Amino acid sequence: MDPLDIIDNMDNIMPVFQPIVSAVKHDVIGYELLGRFVEQDGTKSLGDFFNDPEVPDEFKTDVDQKLLEMALDQMLLENNDCLLFINRNARQLMAGNGEDFLKTLLEYQKRGFPLERIVLEITEHDFNEDFDTLNHLLLYFKTYGIQIAVDHVGAKSSNIDRIRQLRPHILKIDMSISRHHQPDAFQDIIHSLSMLAHRIGARLLYEYIEDNHQLYFAWKHGGHYYQGYYLAHPNPALLTTDSLSIHVGEKVKEFVHREKTMVSERLAYTARSEEKLKRLMGKWQTPDFADQFIQEVQPFFETESFRIYICNSNGEQISSNFRKTAGFWHGEPQHSGSHWAFRPYFLENMMLMKASHKGRLSDIYADIETGEMIRTFSYPLSDECFLFIDLSYDFLSENDYLLFQ
Repeated sequence: MDPLDIIDNMDNIMPVFQPIVSAVKHDVIGYELLGRFVEQDGTKSLGDFFNDPEVPDEFKTDVDQKLLEMALDQMLLENNDCLLFINRNARQLMAGNGEDFLKTLLEYQKRGFPLERIVLEITEHDFNEDFDTLNHLLLYFKTYGIQIAVDHVGAKSSNIDRIRQLRPHILKIDMSISRHHQPDAFQDIIHSLSMLAHRIGARLLYEYIEDNHQLYFAWKHGGHYYQGYYLAHPNPALLTTDSLSIHVGEKVKEFVHREKTMVSERLAYTARSEEKLKRLMGKWQTPDFADQFIQEVQPFFETESFRIYICNSNGEQISSNFRKTAGFWHGEPQHSGSHWAFRPYFLENMMLMKASHKGRLSDIYADIETGEMIRTFSYPLSDECFLFIDLSYDFLSENDYLLFQ
């Protein structure tokens, strides 16, 4: 599609709106504004036009302006009070210090469209421009109540500091990148972004959701908003909640039931493990006999564990490691005296066990030695000694409620 054909036929440009759904109420809370060009054989996306570096910024600005005015007119006409997400290129915004863009929004504010309902999307790779100038401009927009969203966040980890500095209201996570990463790597990316969002007070919006699994992932990993073809395709109409392809509330009920079932099963496993150890507590003596006690424990965790050891309340290992290889347990006395208090949550878990007198099942994590994903069941033997039973990946994979967080 020739860019000149678009510029010469601006009357053929039309806005379309892709709904954005809230995780809180499961209703449509906003729309991303996208553009289409009407031809004899149908409509075509203007995505290639906006993404083509050969197209002059002036052309893109003219088309963006036309789409924005048409969209705002439509929302005012229909008395729609949702948010409007607007994509803008950094270079276009910084030309003229964004005054033309802001002038348009202020004119529509007078007509009844509050600026607080505008969400300005900036793509993360736009940070390659003059970031200080862009940052000052976006901060200026924020003083008017305009919300800022960073799109395609996570594409470049080097931009984390810039995102923190900008403190956007929304981080948009592209679910399609999950198809280009190993599951564990994508989980790590999401964990980092979730922590960042928590630190700066931003909400997570998962976009390009194409199936139920991706919606479940977005729900499970702190998604405040959902967007994608699975919920609704872009449409010239301002689709309502009842017009979505799926009933989000019903889907979330299924997710909640699934999570509650897995939590219940993990609690039941913890209770069974505690009962095993309670029956053995008569054989616990003192730290001097720690290795002998572990040998009593081994048969009770034969199928699930690959490593067992005991630490004191300061995090110092007071037993050998007992490791199972090729179906047989063997001691590793060289590990006695190792210190583990530096590990995250180690001392906190010790104190919680001491206070509750109950065992704890850890979150799933990567073992330092093997690299495999494992869990650890820990149990208080006394106020000063604690037993640690590492559960193998093979056992976790045979029991889904343990494999998934």
